[in-house]
Amino acid sequence: PPGLGQGALFDAPSGPPGPGIAALTRVYADQLARIAATEHPGRFRLLVAAESAGALIAAEMGAAGLPWRADVHDAMLAELLGEASPVGGPPRRLAELAARIAAAFGVRQLHADSPAELLKAFARAGVELPNTRAWVLRGVEHPAVPLVLEYKELYRIWTAHGWAWRDAWVSAGRFHPEYVPGGVVSGRWATRGGGALQIPKVIRRAVVADPGWTFVVADAGQLEPRVLAAVSGDERLAAAGGAGDLYAALARDAFAGDRARAKVALLGAMYGQTGGAAVPALAVLKRSYPTAFGYVEAAARTGEAGGLVRSWLGRTCPPGSVGFADGEEAVVDAGTDPQGPRARAARSRGRFTRNFVIQATAAEWASTLLATLRAELAGTGAELVFFQHDEVMVHCPAEQAEAVAAAVTGSGARATALLFGDTPVRFPLDLSIVDCYADAA
Repeated sequence: PPGLGQGALFDAPSGPPGPGIAALTRVYADQLARIAATEHPGRFRLLVAAESAGALIAAEMGAAGLPWRADVHDAMLAELLGEASPVGGPPRRLAELAARIAAAFGVRQLHADSPAELLKAFARAGVELPNTRAWVLRGVEHPAVPLVLEYKELYRIWTAHGWAWRDAWVSAGRFHPEYVPGGVVSGRWATRGGGALQIPKVIRRAVVADPGWTFVVADAGQLEPRVLAAVSGDERLAAAGGAGDLYAALARDAFAGDRARAKVALLGAMYGQTGGAAVPALAVLKRSYPTAFGYVEAAARTGEAGGLVRSWLGRTCPPGSVGFADGEEAVVDAGTDPQGPRARAARSRGRFTRNFVIQATAAEWASTLLATLRAELAGTGAELVFFQHDEVMVHCPAEQAEAVAAAVTGSGARATALLFGDTPVRFPLDLSIVDCYADAA
């Protein structure tokens, strides 16, 4: 930094000396002591190592960039949106849709990207809506609905991955996102602009490997349900987790072959869904897999009482006093109004902690996979170029694709063993070797 008289990274500093090796050693020793004092020091050491490796990987991926064909991107935008406005307004296709939406409501002009204006327009047409989310609109019979849905989809592409986005984030044939490891409280990654974690499938057509190179794309299917099977110690659920399709195995085991019902039950248990079709399905889950059900229920009750929960490796959830007067927790007791704001806040907190113990552990598994994979790829020339939650992409010479695919599979197995030891639960990776990201399964 200029303040230290160092103009570049490897220039000799001319400013005041740093704290010195003795001070750094004391800090490191303190870190080791605090790790040793945790409930599971070995697990926490793995968390620290995976997070440290993740920070390095994030910087490397941002510098390397994801291969991006600007010409393909431009052609897609022209196909989807029409010509860009010469004065910076919406492109032709959006302008046409906005005019058709206004006509469907019988008005001269309407800002179709404004939820407030849309709600007023529907209200004038006799349709009262709580919001303009797509799933709400799909239940409405009105000629404007399909136009609004199309507008919302195209508007999102224009604002999130349109021409301005390309100019800001793509250079020299690469998309350079700014990853933020652990940017979410659960340990999931975030991005500081660029939207790398939300690239629409249609836009993925612009992600094309360099000539002579290819992509190895790996996706960990059903990751969070498998994490629940591994961390809860429920032997019956763990046995189901040894199958390629956990939901199908669950259905055969306890839901009379009904895969959809089994999925509703397991997701309902992890996300706190308590109404509708989830009620009878959850009853079956609780009866058949009491240990797994009890694991997430205990996390929910702890959260509702204002307590803290931890991931498998020891990441602690944020405190629950945020939003409560005078730092009070949202504790529900016998005298609490079950419909009052305090009880609602407690239930919300419980849903958060219920999922935190699973989602945070899933993030740890993914970070460990990344760290082990980086070591496997060292010296091969292959590049880690993309990561989002449970999906990783490697850009490599075409002749290395099979070896890289084997390395990815091995890293997934290694991550499972490091976190969970000798577990019967499998964490299979769906692998695709493709020249274009949009073609990945």
